[in-house]
Amino acid sequence: MDAILEMRGITKEFPGVKALNNVNMTVRRGEIRALVGENGAGKSTLMKVLSGVYPHGSYDGEILYNGKPVAFRGIPDSEELGIVIIHQELALVPQMTIAENIFLGNELATRGVIDWNETNRRTAELLAKVGLRESPQTKVGSLGMGKQQLVEIAKALSKKVDLLILDEPTSSLNEHDSDALLQLLASFRDQGMTAILISHKLNELSQVADSVTVLRDGATVAQHDGMLPEDQIIKEMVGRSMDDRYPPRDPQIGEVVMQVRDWTVEDPDRDGRLMVKNAKFDLHRGEVLGIAGLMGAGRTELAMSIFGRSVGKLRSGEVTINGSKVDVSTVPKAIKGGLAYVTEDRKSLGLVLIDTIRRNIPLAHLGGIAAKGVVDSQREAEIARDFRKRLNIRSSSIEQETLNLSGGNQQKVVLAKWLFTNPEILILDEPTRGIDVGAKYEIYTMIRDLAEQGKSIIVISSEMPELLGITDRILVMNEGRLVAELPTAEATQEKIMSIIIRSGHNLTDDQITPEQIEAETPHV
Repeated sequence: MDAILEMRGITKEFPGVKALNNVNMTVRRGEIRALVGENGAGKSTLMKVLSGVYPHGSYDGEILYNGKPVAFRGIPDSEELGIVIIHQELALVPQMTIAENIFLGNELATRGVIDWNETNRRTAELLAKVGLRESPQTKVGSLGMGKQQLVEIAKALSKKVDLLILDEPTSSLNEHDSDALLQLLASFRDQGMTAILISHKLNELSQVADSVTVLRDGATVAQHDGMLPEDQIIKEMVGRSMDDRYPPRDPQIGEVVMQVRDWTVEDPDRDGRLMVKNAKFDLHRGEVLGIAGLMGAGRTELAMSIFGRSVGKLRSGEVTINGSKVDVSTVPKAIKGGLAYVTEDRKSLGLVLIDTIRRNIPLAHLGGIAAKGVVDSQREAEIARDFRKRLNIRSSSIEQETLNLSGGNQQKVVLAKWLFTNPEILILDEPTRGIDVGAKYEIYTMIRDLAEQGKSIIVISSEMPELLGITDRILVMNEGRLVAELPTAEATQEKIMSIIIRSGHNLTDDQITPEQIEAETPHV
């Protein structure tokens, strides 16, 4: 076996936490090695050790690269030897061009003057390698997430790359963009590049990975030279069999709690462009209502505009809760009306990452921990400890900064923040994005339990199996319109995709009827 990388006995500790405990991993030259494990298993920490983010001396153990011991003091040291990491959170500057982003910090200059002709020429070559046709002068902020991820890869290719590390590269991408990225990665492998791929989407790993290393609780559980069946990988990741991906439910659906009528929202930056078009739906007590649709369909815009008009410009529409019209024109008024919204972007919009669990949980309802405008620190700590226990938030204490929590535990803190407002209606936007199967199951269980308590829940998800596994009814959205409604028991992935494709050809103000759905859906 020609090993390009060997990591032996890697141990890394933080105050009160042993993040890595004697981890071993071997990567063969020219392969794609999957690195899997639950949130908090140590995957990203291990890659930060490898790339020099955590410098030599801050951990125990040995790293051999091309058969020789290495001691990286920082990222420049690892990049000099051809190790390049692309982190889960994209490090691009939206206001700068593609060319400026790709060569940021690595400018092509002579005597301190940037050679823009050469920069744009090299950028065009790199964009061609990753399949982008955009001009080097295009502002990154105008690109979709899939194309931004490709710009990140082009930026990595601008350096000498022998070992490419990708941390959750498809977590924010739709199915089409994910497939394109995986095909690109496979083509790099065929050209001789080695890669380490971290992903929670095991079905994607099975498409491209040649081997797999499994971490659990900061330790190496197994290393396999080939890929394993998905169920076996899950069992090794979580330490138990997960025959049922979704908790059992016995829904007790009651009366209509919320009605949305004639909801139309305009893009404030583009006159006449409608983000949401004449949306109309009901939500029942104890119901889990799913909203399906492709990225850009308007699902988030619908949710955020209902929740305090957080996005867009309302042209028409009304919301009634328990039979009474409710003013949701601001976030505080929406909260007062019984609504809560868990954002799809927990890091930027859901949490104050540099603050603690204790400080984050009460943020949406400071009145619940304050007396005469002064925060009661003891009450704040009691609330945080209570939610930490109830939601099983794994942390050293309530004083741990949310920045240092795993994705699943960050999501639990966001949920705790909104549950503290005691909402009647909870809108969850991509609630399990970027978290592992074990943490997903915990989130699904929370959703079920909240519904059983009489809460009404809307779940927006790009993962159709998730919607089919946890909801009672599904609305299908396309190009700003709610185009169909069907009971989850009668829904399939094929049926939903057929609705989306058909509605894209001929959108009208009317929803597709159940009879049309059945008649026009190909039977698989």
